[in-house]
Amino acid sequence: MMKKFFIAALLLSLTCDVCHAQRRQNSGVKEFEAECLGVEGDGSQTIRAYGFGKDKDDAVEQAQKNAVYAVIFKGITKGSGCNMKPLLTEVNAREKYEDYFDNFFKDDGPFEDFVSMADERMFGREDTRNALGRRYAVVVRVLRSELRMKLKEDGILK
Repeated sequence: MMKKFFIAALLLSLTCDVCHAQRRQNSGVKEFEAECLGVEGDGSQTIRAYGFGKDKDDAVEQAQKNAVYAVIFKGITKGSGCNMKPLLTEVNAREKYEDYFDNFFKDDGPFEDFVSMADERMFGREDTRNALGRRYAVVVRVLRSELRMKLKEDGILK
């Protein structure tokens, strides 16, 4: 009897550990989500994006990268009004053009030419703050049409 109880307790413990690990793994997903807040007259998209970094500036830059990344590779799935489709629909485009995009998304890289803080409204709140850094929500404007032209000029977008 005691042996069965021990085995049941062990299985329950392992199940709880697996569930907790899954929740921890999914907790960072929202960091990369982008939400459409609207489209401007010039075709640019106003997006709320999240960034995590060691300080405010680092987190804001990461949020800008995440917004541009979403427009290029993932599409904007939350909110309404924005073009939901990503610019690149080619399978594994990020890996295929890895050198190009590593350079494009480097700190202070070319991606900054296609993101504007014209609608800058730092939500001022730190969604999380821990020993690793801070997470901020920012509103940015992604210049989608200019980004599309740049990717065409560089031979990435057909």
